[in-house]
Amino acid sequence: MATLTQAHDELFKRMPDECFDSFETLCDHCDAQKANSRGLWEPWENLTLSHDLTICGGGDGAELALNDWSFSQLCGMAGVQKGTVNRLSRKTASKVFDETLPQDGKPLQILSTDDVVRAVHGTTYTRLWNSQLLDVVAEFASDFTPPQKAAADIHTGLYCGEQDLFVFLIDPQGWTEVNGEAFAPGFFVWNSEVGKRSLGCQTFWFQKVCANHIVWDATQVTEFSRKHTSGVRDGLDEIRRMIETLVKYRDDRRDGFARVMRQAMSERLGHDADEVTKVLSAEKIPKHLIKDAIEIAQHHGGFTIFALVDALTKLTQRASYAGERAELDTRIGRLMSLAV
Repeated sequence: MATLTQAHDELFKRMPDECFDSFETLCDHCDAQKANSRGLWEPWENLTLSHDLTICGGGDGAELALNDWSFSQLCGMAGVQKGTVNRLSRKTASKVFDETLPQDGKPLQILSTDDVVRAVHGTTYTRLWNSQLLDVVAEFASDFTPPQKAAADIHTGLYCGEQDLFVFLIDPQGWTEVNGEAFAPGFFVWNSEVGKRSLGCQTFWFQKVCANHIVWDATQVTEFSRKHTSGVRDGLDEIRRMIETLVKYRDDRRDGFARVMRQAMSERLGHDADEVTKVLSAEKIPKHLIKDAIEIAQHHGGFTIFALVDALTKLTQRASYAGERAELDTRIGRLMSLAV
């Protein structure tokens, strides 16, 4: 079974002011952030960058300060190194931007909250608000809760900072016994309103969450992510489907899940490595994964469906790209249907 470390990694990146004690307070924060934000679409030539590196423009001529992230984005658009610009005086830096930012008449998207620029994007970026994602979670996973607090009783698994959002929820009442082992459902969702990371979701069944939010012995791991382009809002439909499926397993098919898992733990995909290879190849599992999975399964339960799915799930966590991992996880998940 897989060990999931995403929530553990988030825990050590987050400052106390990015941690929220409850899902409700996180939702309130994201709602307020959206309400206090405004978007400005203007070509760079219609804006003024002051000697103090504040942006002035728009109908009201408001003066907006750059934060670290939007300053980094501006450097990227200008094609200049952030470290180099930081070594210049503000007056010189503003002149650098005036001469290097695109002057092609295309509008920039400037997102500000209060008097601070949170993000600067071109026309191809499509924003998805954190509150929109949380509305989906609230609708379909209302009885899921954060795990136990970690790191000196501060970090909760519910995080929203200047650049992104990450949510870790489990169902503490969703345990089911399978051959003496307990599994419960959980998921991660993430997003960024400013382009720091993609929109995404990962659902799973797990056996334990430790004090540092490492998820141990996870199975049926499914992941989805989408970039913030024109189709990003369609990603909410996929996340809704994933969470709804997880809840349906818990509510309507808990007994069925236990039955399938028991069947998967006893039913063999083949009597030897050659037979197993043929079955997995027919399911379009890559050859290099088949070889490694067979070797792992031989030492952990033999060639049962569960042992092979477990081994393959571990191996896909090493995939470099989320899209590749998500596709492999989908193929592996279909193997469980062979136990029905």
